[in-house]
Amino acid sequence: MKTKLVAVLLSFGLVAVALAEITPSKAIKWRQSGYAVMAWNMTRIKLNLEGTFNKQEVIAAANTIQAIANSGMGSLYLPGTNEGLGWEETRVKEELFSDKEGVAKVAKAFNKEANAMAKVAASGDLNAIKDQFGKLGETCKGCHDGYRHED
Repeated sequence: MKTKLVAVLLSFGLVAVALAEITPSKAIKWRQSGYAVMAWNMTRIKLNLEGTFNKQEVIAAANTIQAIANSGMGSLYLPGTNEGLGWEETRVKEELFSDKEGVAKVAKAFNKEANAMAKVAASGDLNAIKDQFGKLGETCKGCHDGYRHED
């Protein structure tokens, strides 16, 4: 029992040390990178829906989006990351840090639709994929509209 307690305490300590080493600039860069990869994969799906459909390409893109959606990126919204430079100036609105209930709602919706996108992509049903892609895109828009300054 004592050994388990020591192991748990050590793991919490290592997590705390790891989080302490994340500077605001790094956190902004990492989340910008995650969103850029998701945007690229949304584009991959869109191009397949508008052009020659390749089921494997859509599955790969949907799985990537799902993985990032479930990666815990919310932990990269640390104090001090509401402004500053990552790869570029962050476009996060202050509301993202103050509207906990609204953010939780859009994040939950995005995760739900990202998970559903991966499942539907695996089916290969083009019409179902188009429908789910629209739902997933709406969750992206919901977050952008409420919590991101656009260019």
